[in-house]
Amino acid sequence: MPVERALRIGVGGPVGTGKSSLIAALCGTLASDLRLGVVTNDIYTTEDAEFLRSTGVLPEERIQAVQTGGCPHTAIRDDISANLDAVEELEAAVGPLDVVFVESGGDNLTAIFSPALADVQIFVIDVAGGDDIPRKGGPGIARADLLVINKIDLAPYVGADDARMVREASERRGELPVAAVSVRTQGVEPVADWVRGKLTAFRDHGHLHSSMEGVPDHHHDHPHAHSR
Repeated sequence: MPVERALRIGVGGPVGTGKSSLIAALCGTLASDLRLGVVTNDIYTTEDAEFLRSTGVLPEERIQAVQTGGCPHTAIRDDISANLDAVEELEAAVGPLDVVFVESGGDNLTAIFSPALADVQIFVIDVAGGDDIPRKGGPGIARADLLVINKIDLAPYVGADDARMVREASERRGELPVAAVSVRTQGVEPVADWVRGKLTAFRDHGHLHSSMEGVPDHHHDHPHAHSR
């Protein structure tokens, strides 16, 4: 049956992997065809929202900021009320939207979105973080609906084997897709195509089954860094 709200896409991953840049590039690619909105999460600032507004890829009123005041993963998984309110307020303020990206604050490899907040989830890593990351795994690596390996243009400069990262990520993920991109130098068309496909399925079926549903969370067993 038809849906009356936007498709909600969670975008998570460790600090510095390029989540905000990915969202900015997706908005620049998709905004001519789709009505887009963004909700960002920072602990004490609104820096990610300010960055996105500075790019000019969306009208400023389509970008909302949430200040979590604590663990980034709490606001996207445990107590999602602030993010849900922000998404609903955004849609009410600017009219019907097709897609809302919800960006997590920078967290570790185990952070995931509540399925009550995100219909599907993108997890972003980058080659500068080390080409062993896909082998280390975690829910984001193994089960996110789309894994993005960013900054592949930097691989020769940081001693990373991006082809091996893709291969090992694909081995761990089975049929779930992996997109290797350089947001700044090569664009994000593979990710944009994935978004278009998910939106079509969402409109056709009225819901999406995320591969993250039912994934157990163990992140309190691991140290984590809180940053944007």
